[in-house]
Amino acid sequence: MATHEVTFPIRDPDEILKLRAGDEVVVQGHIIGIRDRTQIRIFDQGVEPPMDLRGAFLLHTAPNVRKVGTDSEGRGRYEKICIGTTTSARMVRFTEPLGARYGVRAICGKGGFPDEAIGPMRMHGMVYLAIVGGAAALETTQIEEIEEVAWEELMPECLWKFRVKDFGPLTVGIDAHGNSLYHDVQAAATKKLEELYARF
Repeated sequence: MATHEVTFPIRDPDEILKLRAGDEVVVQGHIIGIRDRTQIRIFDQGVEPPMDLRGAFLLHTAPNVRKVGTDSEGRGRYEKICIGTTTSARMVRFTEPLGARYGVRAICGKGGFPDEAIGPMRMHGMVYLAIVGGAAALETTQIEEIEEVAWEELMPECLWKFRVKDFGPLTVGIDAHGNSLYHDVQAAATKKLEELYARF
């Protein structure tokens, strides 16, 4: 297992190819918070996202925040209260278009992705980064600032731009080479069950 420090957004796709399933990753730079309603708007309703997703790290979240005012254009300004993650599996159908249309490079959440994410991630040079469930307090300290919010009417399932420092450590659950820790665990568990059933 190797440890990597990666800054997002990524412009060189070869950076993602260095990451292997099981490796540890610490993230710097910017990450974008996204969730179900946001992706439904983009892909099911055909609305282009107002943030640049090229090379992006997407975090499955709907954060708890406090509004502290507005900017010169009337957009809300927010401060963090608690920024945790949500279960990723239900959003797996968006993986292929996120990579193909927008060049997203990393998706992060809890619970992992099923096997149907493996092909699109290999094809488009993407990784799934796993985070420990229940670590919201730590995650929140690693997010330095909420820099931008789009689609506030979807609150809290807006698009969020966070500046982060030492975000993680995260584990590469699925890499861009077709390897998946989730697949491996499931296969091992299935084999073990078959061995147990054979004894009876």
